[in-house]
Amino acid sequence: MAVHLLTGDDESLLRSRAHDLVAHLVGDGDRSLMVDEFDGEEYEMRAVVDAAQTMPFLTDRRVVIARGVGRFSADDVAPLVAYLGNPLDSTELVLVAGGGRLPKSLVDAVGKAGGHLTDTNPPKKVGDRPAWVRAQAEEHGVRLEPGAAARIAAQLGDDMGRLEGIVAVLRSTFGEGVRITAPDVEPFLGDAGGVPPWDFTDAIDAGQTTKALTMLMRMIHGGERHPLQIMAILHGHYTKLARLDGADARSETDAATAMGIKPGFPAKKALANYQRLGGSGVQRAVHLLAEADLDLRGDTDLDPETVMEVLVARLSRLTPTRR
Repeated sequence: MAVHLLTGDDESLLRSRAHDLVAHLVGDGDRSLMVDEFDGEEYEMRAVVDAAQTMPFLTDRRVVIARGVGRFSADDVAPLVAYLGNPLDSTELVLVAGGGRLPKSLVDAVGKAGGHLTDTNPPKKVGDRPAWVRAQAEEHGVRLEPGAAARIAAQLGDDMGRLEGIVAVLRSTFGEGVRITAPDVEPFLGDAGGVPPWDFTDAIDAGQTTKALTMLMRMIHGGERHPLQIMAILHGHYTKLARLDGADARSETDAATAMGIKPGFPAKKALANYQRLGGSGVQRAVHLLAEADLDLRGDTDLDPETVMEVLVARLSRLTPTRR
């Protein structure tokens, strides 16, 4: 038997993966006899350990599920950590992280017990998401052509929690094992989901005004971000660049030191953006942000979305090739 630890930021993806795992572990067995499930704010970790230590009755194994274990502190999970030092062979223990940060002692104990760690988050890189979408669909018997997976990934953006529903509809419509093309999936995609903030700021930095404006609308409507939240993203982005103004940074290490971060891709990327914009461009960006912030707080009669559209269009045109 084994220990399974599932982590992820999207509750719907996390629950879907946990559901599939438990269904696999139960198989043709009697769920009422095999499964003990703990959920909500009331249960204590001691109850989970007691269930995991209980021998199965009329079955060859027990499946114990504990959801939302991220809410427990290191002291709270101490009994579970002790149990993982010598887990019962007849118990399949499924730990679903949920909200909060998992104590390191628990993660280490799962690893030492030979547990299976599953991260349900989709890849952060946009280019890696179509392959991930295909893999998720294939687990449910749906065969997506590369173009179909790419179209779904692009439409959902950060809202990958909707993938399960789309896959279920595709399966019921086309059946299992049928190759599904991009035109096939188009009627089932729904509204465009949100996008990662770095894709949004990358479009601005590249001077891709149309793409940046499209992503802005997806962040507001698909990602349900308030304009002030998007302002905070932009403020953080340009504040990093402003720290390079006058620092005479010539390398990734110089940039990291000026921004107070570790050397690496973020520092290298910020330096390239600063060199492209120049000091005057960064100063202009900060000035535009200050004006827009005041407009969002009542200095204009324009609605917040329009204020943000004007801001993003102006920021994207600061790139020298787009001036």
